[in-house]
Amino acid sequence: MASNEQTPLLTIVRVAPPKQRYRHSTLRRFCTVALGTTLVVVVVLFLLPVQWLPRDVSKPVPPHHPHKSRLDSNGVTYKELQEVLLHTPKEEKAREWSNYYTAGPHLAGKNLSQAIWTRDRWQEFGVDNTEIVAYDIYINYPLSHRLALLESPRQDSEGTIKPVQVDEESHTEYKVKYECSLEEDVLDEDGTSGLPNRVPTFHGYSASGNVTGQFVYANFGTYQDYDDLVKANVSLEGKIAVVKYGYIFRGLKVKRAQELGMIGCVIYTDPQEDGDITEENGYKPYPHGPARNPSSVQRGSAQFLSVAPGDPTTPGYPSKPGVPRQDPYHSIPSIPSIPISYKDALPILKSLNGHGPKASEFNKWWQGGGLGYKGVDYNIGPSPSNVVLNLVNEQEYVTTPLWNVIGIINGTISDEVVILGNHRDAWVAGGAVDPNSGSAAMNEVIRSFGVALKKGWKPLRTIVFASWDGEEYGLIGSTEWVEEYLPWLSKSAIAYLNVDVGTRGSVFKSSASPLLNKALYEATSLVQSPNQTIKGQTVRDTWNGKIGTMGSGSDFTAFQDFAGIPSVDLGFGSSNKNAVYHYHSNYDSFDWMDNFGDKGWHYHVAITKIWALFAANLIETPIIQFNASDYAHGLGIYLQKVIDKAAASSSAELKAMDFTKLEVAIHNLLNKTISFDAYAESLGGQIREGVPWWKLWEKVKLYYQAKKVNEKYKYFERKFLHQDGLDSRSWFKHVVFAPGLWTGYAGDVFPGLMESIDLKDKEAIKRWSKIIEAKIIAATESLQ
Repeated sequence: MASNEQTPLLTIVRVAPPKQRYRHSTLRRFCTVALGTTLVVVVVLFLLPVQWLPRDVSKPVPPHHPHKSRLDSNGVTYKELQEVLLHTPKEEKAREWSNYYTAGPHLAGKNLSQAIWTRDRWQEFGVDNTEIVAYDIYINYPLSHRLALLESPRQDSEGTIKPVQVDEESHTEYKVKYECSLEEDVLDEDGTSGLPNRVPTFHGYSASGNVTGQFVYANFGTYQDYDDLVKANVSLEGKIAVVKYGYIFRGLKVKRAQELGMIGCVIYTDPQEDGDITEENGYKPYPHGPARNPSSVQRGSAQFLSVAPGDPTTPGYPSKPGVPRQDPYHSIPSIPSIPISYKDALPILKSLNGHGPKASEFNKWWQGGGLGYKGVDYNIGPSPSNVVLNLVNEQEYVTTPLWNVIGIINGTISDEVVILGNHRDAWVAGGAVDPNSGSAAMNEVIRSFGVALKKGWKPLRTIVFASWDGEEYGLIGSTEWVEEYLPWLSKSAIAYLNVDVGTRGSVFKSSASPLLNKALYEATSLVQSPNQTIKGQTVRDTWNGKIGTMGSGSDFTAFQDFAGIPSVDLGFGSSNKNAVYHYHSNYDSFDWMDNFGDKGWHYHVAITKIWALFAANLIETPIIQFNASDYAHGLGIYLQKVIDKAAASSSAELKAMDFTKLEVAIHNLLNKTISFDAYAESLGGQIREGVPWWKLWEKVKLYYQAKKVNEKYKYFERKFLHQDGLDSRSWFKHVVFAPGLWTGYAGDVFPGLMESIDLKDKEAIKRWSKIIEAKIIAATESLQ
């Protein structure tokens, strides 16, 4: 058969066996193959550790054997990288980035131009692999609103003619005593406060509705506050709750009101939250002074954040086009809510004077309202039957794209990844504090790493940078991304480093998985403090060293509580001497930041440096800079909180609960982590000392020992995931950390146990004790 385009070329095949040229040709051929294979293996085993082990970070490399980057012969040592990260960030650049981000509205799903701009800047900085990742999310935008204090004409003691309206359900005729402006004052000194397209005051995920009813002052609207009212026989059903911001996530204030049969919720910011910096104490309000502007309004999400973050129609899976959608009302309210200023709250609160008990007659948590000097007596109510509120809230719910910006610098090790994230969306045109102080810092972090790349630096581990969209509504952009890439993240992620609010004051604050405590202390000890009392003090010197437990309220939630990835949240918070921060208000603006928040932009640079150096430590050290014994020690502290809570119970059965098995399991884990951390440190010491090139086997052995240690550190946090999740909120998988069921922001420890104690459920306590014990034992065994 002739060969053609459809057949292979034909050759003549010799049938007879060829004559052997050498007597031992088979043996010779075997030896040749074996020797060649051995040489290949030796070369591979030599090159692999060479690429990995010499990247020591804490000891200068000897001049005769400099560490070279694979990208450039003039490679960058870790010490040189630290110098780049310490000296590249500049105040004027942070100010420039902030000025851009805060120049106009950038609500979730309405900031594509900012996403494109962010992508373009990162690519200019040297992160070529940067793209925009979109999700289709269920979200609301405001159409109209109203809040009016109404009174029946027969009770009009002022004798003035006021507008009359008729309640459609009761057919009662009311006069308008006070119409809330629901607006923040336009200030000449604040450039974005008067933008024609400024964002109205509203709540994300609030329900549409038009309700009229008597109202009750419910303090901070915590679960305990409402419980106090029920015990005091204050009628709540069919009423509108008037509550203060503070203590817990706003959505949970609405949630509990809804559960008690209330028909609406009004939330205002009381000067009580401002400490000493108040008009009552003689401070002028913004823009003429550091006190709160009376018209400021805190927008925000009313989602039930402690139940499940992310798109409420796609719990546990990403919101991509065409996916099935669930009923959202498991995690968002069905009654309307609205935020107002304390200027608008004054007439409402005064109308309760003399009606019902006073807050001062309740427990200590009800004391201290900040409007007493304005004539508010803080009576509970309910308001008289002829004095009511009309609350109107019209929202448009849509499914619309949002846009994350994801940038990647590939490292030598592809399956060890460190992620840095900040969200870009804001409730207002400004957002100079939340989130864009973090956005400005992130740009400077990336610009700094870009300088290192241009100098020839190649990271040991892979870095991912994320600019999230949709955080404000419910951590949507980050949650959907984690849900989509969970298999890859579970296999590869080392840590997630979050900066939401980069700065709002002068006090460094953080919360973290205990695995990261050591690295956090090291990073803060390298950066000069902007508020030194003694020359040369670092941020670590001026910080009290307190690291909080992980709760929720920012983009670390899906990483820590759902995926089991050790996370940290960093930023400079306020002290009692700092200007009042107008959270989620039009006055969270560039002008406020420039004149009150961070005048010299020094805190922006400080958080940039801490963030970058923290990341570099995790990226570049051959042994991952975790400390498992800190984790075990933390578990002992957390268990003591559980024991104390049970002991304080009114139930004799709970008081008698025995947690000895958990104590023993934690003790065993602590012993194992101490020895494991010591072993990891010894390996790090050997790497720092270096291995002579001729001791090939020692080099290979050290490489595989270090790789094994890093794998154990990487998966340690994941050992505490329980795939069935918490009892009443299965999205949360971590048995150690979760937001408090009725706090939202604040973290709860051993939440399964804590919630079971609250419910006085003895069987659930036993069940969760066994689950947690098994997780602790598994974590201990993983370090063998």
